[in-house]
Amino acid sequence: MPRDFTPEVYLQLVEIAQQSGYSFTTFADYLSGKAGSGKYILLRHDIDATPLKALDFAYVENQKGIRSTYYFKTRGGLFDKEVIAEIAGLGHEIGYHYEDFALSNGDPEKAIQSFKKNLASMREFVTVMTICMDGNIFSKWNNLDLWKHYNYQSYGILGEPYLDLDFDKVLYLTDTGRRWNALRFSLYDKVTTHFSYANRSTYQVIRDLEKGNLPDQIMITIHPQRWHSGYFEWQAEMLSQWIKNRIKFLIIKKRSL
Repeated sequence: MPRDFTPEVYLQLVEIAQQSGYSFTTFADYLSGKAGSGKYILLRHDIDATPLKALDFAYVENQKGIRSTYYFKTRGGLFDKEVIAEIAGLGHEIGYHYEDFALSNGDPEKAIQSFKKNLASMREFVTVMTICMDGNIFSKWNNLDLWKHYNYQSYGILGEPYLDLDFDKVLYLTDTGRRWNALRFSLYDKVTTHFSYANRSTYQVIRDLEKGNLPDQIMITIHPQRWHSGYFEWQAEMLSQWIKNRIKFLIIKKRSL
């Protein structure tokens, strides 16, 4: 089997989805009722590294007539305003990939002040209507817990995928762990659902799309930094993710004791 997790394989994935009758929608459009009925994919990108990779994906999707949602953080080099504005200019939705609760060590008041500040910083140059938590396995704090103390709708937010989607109706597929069935390597990036998806490779996802084995509504989460064409970059990412998966597995096992 050819190498998986390359931009070329990603392009094949979206093309096969389109050929199989799926349209693509942003999360904000879904929440606003603009997705309509029929077969559609809520396409989401969590930008945890290398914003320029996100821009590459945004251009590919634009060329295919696809609008998707890109969730950006607001710290360090991840908050690349030029890249974010360019992606928005291509018609994609921009959302806030928040990590305030974890960075505030579980202090709700400190976290909400940070959230409001960061959200305002992003809204200075793009529209932000939805948010999505960052699930940092190395933090004991779940960013979703911030909303046990506050209501994100009070800040003009339409929704949060982990709180506003019925995952018994919407199949959730994520490339977390650089595979599609990496639940044992994830503490936060997983959902409660009756769907059971055991296939590992993107080629298997493509096969299921072609055969009509998937439900009509799907959310697919992509981390662009995991997809490489260059041989050495691809090998480095594979090795890095293999190490991370083993570390995460040990952390999850320890926390379950």
